[in-house]
Amino acid sequence: MSHSHPYFPHTQEDVAAMLERCGTGTLDAMYADVPASLRMKQPYQLPAAMTEPELKRFFRNLDRRNEPLTCFAGAGVYHHFTPAAVESIVARSEFLTAYTPYQPEVSQGTLQYIFEYQSMMCELTGLDVSNASLYDGATATAEAMLMCVAAAKKKNRVLISATMNPAVAQVCGTYARWHGIALDTIPEHDGVTSLEALEEMLGAGDVAGVILPQPNYYGIVEDLSGISEKIHGVKALMVMNCVASTLAVLRTPAQWGADIAVGDAQSLGMPMNYGGPYLGYMCTTRTLMRKMPGRIVGATTDSRGQRVFVLTLQAREQHIRRDKATSNICSNQGIMALHTAAYLSLMGQEGLKEVNEAGCATMHALARRLCDTGRMELAYPDRPYLNEVLMRLKPGLSARGIIEAASAAGILAGVEVAPDLLLVACTEMQGTADVNAYVELIKNLPENE
Repeated sequence: MSHSHPYFPHTQEDVAAMLERCGTGTLDAMYADVPASLRMKQPYQLPAAMTEPELKRFFRNLDRRNEPLTCFAGAGVYHHFTPAAVESIVARSEFLTAYTPYQPEVSQGTLQYIFEYQSMMCELTGLDVSNASLYDGATATAEAMLMCVAAAKKKNRVLISATMNPAVAQVCGTYARWHGIALDTIPEHDGVTSLEALEEMLGAGDVAGVILPQPNYYGIVEDLSGISEKIHGVKALMVMNCVASTLAVLRTPAQWGADIAVGDAQSLGMPMNYGGPYLGYMCTTRTLMRKMPGRIVGATTDSRGQRVFVLTLQAREQHIRRDKATSNICSNQGIMALHTAAYLSLMGQEGLKEVNEAGCATMHALARRLCDTGRMELAYPDRPYLNEVLMRLKPGLSARGIIEAASAAGILAGVEVAPDLLLVACTEMQGTADVNAYVELIKNLPENE
């Protein structure tokens, strides 16, 4: 092999044998369909080999360049505590090396933790069936949109609330474009989904599904009373995108009458890792089970009467039906499902409730004190919120200016929604000193920050 790729283990003989088996003579021929303008024409910029002490020193120096910030930002990703036991369990070799469990007789451990994950997600959402799993909350929501159209058969219009996280809505829009789905936005009114507009849009009779957030992008807990009846009245499906952690204290999607619950499970103890890997959860009713993508694990008994676990409904899986499969998640986020299962089992119902109560108390206290500065106010003062809220800035302040000034002071102040709107979130991770520092920063900011 060429010395330009010293990290590749294949010899020239290995490469020649593989090319012969593929029926081509050169590596370049393997990339004939890739335009020449897109191909790399220089060697990879890989550093020279290092000794182990040198390598450790190199990464320690990189780590020192990180500047940890006290996180008051949310918008779908939240800074929660991860018990040390979770990382220890996930790092065990029998889990860390786990892959797609096609052979149940040698995959009982993997199948069991997937089964336990699914059981706990069903308990959180109140729905009958959970998959395991999808790549993140946005793609899970898009997959739910596809389920609505598949179930409706002759209708391809889906409605999504304007109060949905914009990133999620954009992913749904991308999926809709390439699947021939008409994705329309339900207008918002005073920070929540306009029920009048929704009812009018449903009246057209061509809606396959409706996607609603809970809590919504502004942190508001929307009142969805009676909505499921209206949606089901036109033979459409109701999808709810929920922040997973809040399901421990808010009404479940099943109680709201939803057919499908989706979202990101990152709030269940997953570290904030530059956008991933996270985990998209999906739960649904028994009647929609065959339309749902992703793996489903079931419990049964073997010939000796012992409890065992198996992959169920395998006709849905890509390794069985290939292009006709419902599931295309074969390598899925198995390790993240394990992470979530370990976190939920360690926290339990009371632990999850305490996490939400702590975040809620801190958020409400911070919001009151920010309003007392006279420099901010609640964007929607009459709307209920849990651990995240949208603040409107008084003239002289800007969201971007606050974020930049706070960053210099070691604080991640929130997410800019508009030049005068700042989305702020709290969890169990912020203490009194952190809240005091945030409030003092806002008090002392000069105008036009």
